[in-house]
Amino acid sequence: MIPQRTATSSTLTLYVNDTAHTVTADHRTTLLDVLREHLDLTGTKKGCDHGQCGACTVLVEGRRANSCLLLAVAHDGAHLTTVEGLGDEGRPHPLQEAFHERDAFQCGYCTPGQIVSGVGMLCEAAEGHPSHVTPREVLERATGAPAELDRDEIRERMSGNICRCGAYPYIVRALEDVRHEVTRADGPARASGGGREVPA
Repeated sequence: MIPQRTATSSTLTLYVNDTAHTVTADHRTTLLDVLREHLDLTGTKKGCDHGQCGACTVLVEGRRANSCLLLAVAHDGAHLTTVEGLGDEGRPHPLQEAFHERDAFQCGYCTPGQIVSGVGMLCEAAEGHPSHVTPREVLERATGAPAELDRDEIRERMSGNICRCGAYPYIVRALEDVRHEVTRADGPARASGGGREVPA
């Protein structure tokens, strides 16, 4: 008896940066490769391709995720935000502005993943999610209030994103500059308001 062949690809719809995209992709194709190869959204970078560097970070339903580890076929109907969806040349996201003002990059390869991860992290903190370094007394209060983001908290929460150029001090400062501006996890989570003063 000849074994029947099974389908190796599926058609799916992804809502990327508030735009619906219908693609047909091999079942083994990752979200990262769909974004880059099918949708030409190349801001999301392919770094290690093993979920260890964070260069491919996107927001999936408002939460940070390594797109190189996610199969596209398992995310039919999902809402994604990439770095292209956070802002544009005329109106950049506050964290994009802070990265520029703080010179928080050198080669820039990790920067899109750092920024998307930073926006996701700020939303998580605004919702009161603790981290590994959150003090015990804060955990015991369990108020659900926004987490206080000092430098230790920021470093811990961003530890999944690697910068081979070593721009970490400036990345932390950029996140400190906007830590009170990003408060929502729905969609691109852009902060409202105009200009802001950057502390020294």
